[in-house]
Amino acid sequence: MAAGLASNAAAQPEIRTTVVASGLSLPVAVIQDPRDASVQFVVEQGGRIRVVQNQAVLATDFLTLTGSITSGGERGLLGLAFAPDDASSGRFYVNFTNTSGDTVIARFKRSSNPLVADPASRFDLRWNGASGPAIIAQPFANHNGGHLLFGPDGLLYIGMGDGGAGDDPGNRAQTGSELLGKMLRVDVNVPDTDPIGYRIPPDNPFGVASRPVPARGEIWAFGLRNPWRYNFDLPSLGGSGALLIGDVGQNRWEEVDYEPPGRGGRNYGWRNREGAHDEVTSTPPAYLPLIEPIDEYSHSVGQSITGGYVYRGNALPSYYRGRYFFADFAQGRVWSIALTVDATGEATASDRVEHTAALSTDGALGSISSFGIDGRGELFIVGYSRGVIFRVTSATSATPPTPSSLRIVRP
Repeated sequence: MAAGLASNAAAQPEIRTTVVASGLSLPVAVIQDPRDASVQFVVEQGGRIRVVQNQAVLATDFLTLTGSITSGGERGLLGLAFAPDDASSGRFYVNFTNTSGDTVIARFKRSSNPLVADPASRFDLRWNGASGPAIIAQPFANHNGGHLLFGPDGLLYIGMGDGGAGDDPGNRAQTGSELLGKMLRVDVNVPDTDPIGYRIPPDNPFGVASRPVPARGEIWAFGLRNPWRYNFDLPSLGGSGALLIGDVGQNRWEEVDYEPPGRGGRNYGWRNREGAHDEVTSTPPAYLPLIEPIDEYSHSVGQSITGGYVYRGNALPSYYRGRYFFADFAQGRVWSIALTVDATGEATASDRVEHTAALSTDGALGSISSFGIDGRGELFIVGYSRGVIFRVTSATSATPPTPSSLRIVRP
């Protein structure tokens, strides 16, 4: 585990940031439009999804949910994901905290204008049967999770926090009947008329034939405290398909978890473990083994991890390809680590390098709430407190000078 903080940044190719969009209000995510390379959607915690086209923030929102949410602290409009078949279905999904403080995963469709959603198309996924409330109940105001993401398998992954308060007082992250404190995995490729909006994939690990413990079928993995941004190392960009999770710690440790492709059923340890360290040991975990993080850092360094991406683009120097970028929300720090994958698909982390100073070329980054990538795998950073979306670029890349003394050469 790369728990140390040694930085070789001075010896590495320098990178920097440029501003893509500014004037935003508490942005928590930037999502590339899968239909248009010139468009990104920015999720604002207060309930708006803004449209950035050719680096200009458009006046008309993609979707406004301000009247449907509770915002502030760890609540609000928190996640957005476009369905793999968006081009034909127009479907996308959002994760928000409703006015009662509970989690809603809602499906919408684009309107005839692809830069404007159809609010009348809303359907809330029903987690408690067709006749039950269409919410995941939240007992406290914090640890809502909020991210949702389609995997390379076309299925929707929903990271749920443990429900809040300190030390998971209900032990929800280790309780199989609870959706809280888990990574969920569901198949939303169902007809519009489906009464709950999803099916449980038959290969989910807690199915009848292979469950290590009795648990709800939607569950993909146990033992998360508050997974604040997780992403796949995308095979479409040359990646392995692994899932990397930034799980926010409590009082001492922030962690990066690594899951080889298709390796569901893992238990990441919370509340029994915080990072690679014992936490609450008075009750046993739901099952063993507990999976240790591949990297962690203490609260003397930062206090709230923001998970990022394995870089698979081409704009940065080759040194960075295959490195995992992540940040700390509270301190506005950015690092990358090298990943070494063994024959079993497991990874180890090494060579942690801090990039905060180099990336502050357009001013301090401020609190960092998320990362994003465009269709080519190039990185965005979401500056929450500054209301800015940054693009990560090579310090050596520059627009070539305009040539002078031009003349036409004829054959």
